Amino acid sequence: MWYDDLPTGKSWASLWSGYILCGQCFGIRSVGAACPACASPPYSTEPSTMRLEDGREVTVAACFMGAEGRYEDYVYLQMLEREWKRPVTEAEELIFPDPANRPSARAALVVLFWSYFETRIERLLRGGMRQVPPVLAEDTLQRYSSIGSRLDRLYRVLFDTTYRADLTDLGFDDVGLHLAHVQERRNAFAHGDPRAIDDALVAAVVDNLKREHEAWIAVFNRRGTRPAKGRET
Repeated sequence: MWYDDLPTGKSWASLWSGYILCGQCFGIRSVGAACPACASPPYSTEPSTMRLEDGREVTVAACFMGAEGRYEDYVYLQMLEREWKRPVTEAEELIFPDPANRPSARAALVVLFWSYFETRIERLLRGGMRQVPPVLAEDTLQRYSSIGSRLDRLYRVLFDTTYRADLTDLGFDDVGLHLAHVQERRNAFAHGDPRAIDDALVAAVVDNLKREHEAWIAVFNRRGTRPAKGRET
């Protein structure tokens, strides 16, 4: 899987490594490439010299704002990694009438992932309402509080399309299909069917984690950034 290629000692939270926020449009970009959202040029990593009021000169290293929305972005990824890697004891193998059709002992991983996904969708929508008065943005998010309504109805109100359609248009149709399946199974689990989250679904969530992360960034850069001067919206 993708995590096998991580450098030694790097956690799943390193999915955010190498990404920064664009100072022009608040898009998510890398330092050494043009911003995919507003096309502003690559940043220099060379240190700069600053002259203080007393005439002294000091060298300041280049620094950039990380692209994560909040510290909890790292925590969610670390929790997902911990849940995936922990050993499953015999006591955790749930008793079920049909042992071949029982819930996964790591079912919590899917619930964790979906919670993390919902926080990123809210971040995207808030970005899309950047020009809206804060009180109106808060009221809108309260009115469309469920993830289903946010991915479809609210998304249509704001962007005249759906999140799934944006994924397809950006070349991530496989991620759209995957998320639809996870949402269906997660909802079934939440409404009384623990079998809905099996080992195959858990493995699929982990296997697709990196690509889903990249897909969300691509959509965020289309919908959640501040419009740059002269850029079509």
